[in-house]
Amino acid sequence: MRVHRPGSPHPRTLAVLATALLTALCLALPLTRAEAAAPARGSASMGAGVLAHDGRSGTPKSADATQTEGVDVSGHQGDVAWSTLWNSGVRWAYTKATEGTYYTNPYFAQQYNGSYNVGMIRGAYHFATPDTTSGATQANYFADHGGGWSRDGRTLPGVLDIEWNPYGAACYGKTAAGMVSWIADFLNTYKARTGRDAVIYTATSWWTQCTGNYGGFAATNPLWIARYASDPGTLPAGWGYYTIWQYTSSGPTVGDHDKFNGALDRVQALANG
Repeated sequence: MRVHRPGSPHPRTLAVLATALLTALCLALPLTRAEAAAPARGSASMGAGVLAHDGRSGTPKSADATQTEGVDVSGHQGDVAWSTLWNSGVRWAYTKATEGTYYTNPYFAQQYNGSYNVGMIRGAYHFATPDTTSGATQANYFADHGGGWSRDGRTLPGVLDIEWNPYGAACYGKTAAGMVSWIADFLNTYKARTGRDAVIYTATSWWTQCTGNYGGFAATNPLWIARYASDPGTLPAGWGYYTIWQYTSSGPTVGDHDKFNGALDRVQALANG
């Protein structure tokens, strides 16, 4: 029989103290890389995964008179200095409106209306999360929260931002066929709601990996390609040309800068439908 001597700590007390000490140490330890790097839902923006997956290899070699400078913004930029951008030559802008069915950009009004008020042609985009709800559900959420369209000559059709999952597996747990089906569901619903074919924003490497390089949307949906390099590179299957090219995430004032493949009248033509 084990004897407990008076004046010495009881074994059970020692065990409790040891457990408490270990718990405190665990709480004090820094988060693992995965835990520390996990972003909050709603924080994603255009090009969220481009640098990590495709890197950066330069900027456009020279100005091209047939291209029109634009920007894309999200809640990360807060209130945007639209007059500064206008004076620098920016003539169009896209603003993040929604993500999934759980997030709306708190700066949307200042960004969407502010760009319009200085004279820009503007539009809205939706960051897709195909692992949370259906394409149709997200298209309706987008259309209901800033993603609509009007024939005023100054409003661009909505954009489906479909790229690497910042919160988990790159392809959101979907097969290539499943991803194509989800995208089609979104695009068909958006067109039914607005009368416009949405622009597709993506990167060739993601599109190849997660849709099997599907080419079936090219005939109807304009392509916005993401590549931080001296040229847009190889485009996804089906598209013979890009409509918009996001060429940097470190441009002046807001970071993300883009080139529309054409003069300002072509931007206006896309707005008019």
